[in-house]
Amino acid sequence: MDPFLFLEQINASNFEAEALATFERQYNSVSVYRQYTDLLGIQHPQSLAEIPFLPIDFFKNQKVALHNTPVIKTFQSSGTTQQNRSQHHLTDLRWYDAALTLGFERVFGQVSDYVFIALLPSYLENGDSSLIYMVDQLIQKSNSPLSGYYLGQVQEVAFIYEQALALGKKPFVFGVSYALLDLMEAGSKLPQAFILETGGMKGRRQELTKIALHQLLKDGFGVAQILSEYGMTELLSQAYCTFKQNFQCPPWMQIRIRDAYDPFTEVPFGQKGGINVIDLANQNSCAFIQTDDLGRLVPDGFLLEGRMTAADIRGCNLLLD
Repeated sequence: MDPFLFLEQINASNFEAEALATFERQYNSVSVYRQYTDLLGIQHPQSLAEIPFLPIDFFKNQKVALHNTPVIKTFQSSGTTQQNRSQHHLTDLRWYDAALTLGFERVFGQVSDYVFIALLPSYLENGDSSLIYMVDQLIQKSNSPLSGYYLGQVQEVAFIYEQALALGKKPFVFGVSYALLDLMEAGSKLPQAFILETGGMKGRRQELTKIALHQLLKDGFGVAQILSEYGMTELLSQAYCTFKQNFQCPPWMQIRIRDAYDPFTEVPFGQKGGINVIDLANQNSCAFIQTDDLGRLVPDGFLLEGRMTAADIRGCNLLLD
């Protein structure tokens, strides 16, 4: 199937039917997911609430991919050599490209309207980072020679920002927390930029709560809002936060909240619990992921509320009040 056409046609009215059809395909073609659901005794779910969610640790210990299909790209999570890193094996990169492009443009408009300035030194060290692949694609699709990676180049960032505005383009800055703070403390004012903070002090600075960090960056850069995304190695789609701390999913992605002590029971709307994700762009691995994140649903999206107790520490965007 064509990934762009498939994702574009997903909406609230057909999401459940497409999710159930995806379950059936993956039950028949992803061996580890079939084994897991068989152990649970669930082979024919009749609703979203009945679909089993694969614990995210399976991506660390098992090959979660279509069987008998060549893997063409493997994304790996950030981590140290002492940690068992998650691996997301992809058999068709068109699904990532479709989810990225459609997801970005439904929130921010045409990719070609932007100049992308990337401040992601720690992620560049991981040659298999899904975030780096994402930014690479946006840089390429922007069709601008100004778009690129600018590491430790404070004056250059200010110049690129001004050049982008002069050309009628919108500057879009992707940055890890400490790199954005370095840029801000060098005196850079970027009042017309879109600034997306990807999380992670990486041991370079004292950790701050998300609210405190964003307020510091807003004041320093002179912008009204600092953006965030909710994404991870195991997902092909991203949810974006453009207002307060509320994340919103694209139509083909849905967040469901489970009881933190009973992974097979969902909690009432607005109650805090573990985050389950349905990502229908994950057609060639597993679309139903039980994460280690905590959150709650709100009328205009969902909030992140930290990590499950004893969950692995990873370079995610999750330090919150």
